[in-house]
Amino acid sequence: MLVNSNTCAWICEHPVDMRKSIDALAVLVEPLLNANPLSGHLFVFLCRHRIRVKILYWDRTGFALWYKRLEGARFAHPGEIAKAGLNMAQLSAWMEGMPIAQSCFKTVNATRVS
Repeated sequence: MLVNSNTCAWICEHPVDMRKSIDALAVLVEPLLNANPLSGHLFVFLCRHRIRVKILYWDRTGFALWYKRLEGARFAHPGEIAKAGLNMAQLSAWMEGMPIAQSCFKTVNATRVS
């Protein structure tokens, strides 16, 4: 999966049928996540039991779909993180089961180096 540092991940807080294809998930992005599926961002969909996840993204040449199934565990409920986009570090931590702090680090706009 090739993504740049400006890419955000948006988690759908509503469970989705994991039998849905790329096209069906792409159609759900706008009404459920209020985003453009062609934006290049990652769109994360969970099944009802939170043991499977699909990540849909546009990679400039077409849609790609990444799928993961957990064995003996569940993905954390997206809750509040579903309302704000995650950066790639936060998405990776969430996928590994680590707690996510939305305000880990704030962006610093430096004007000079001292």
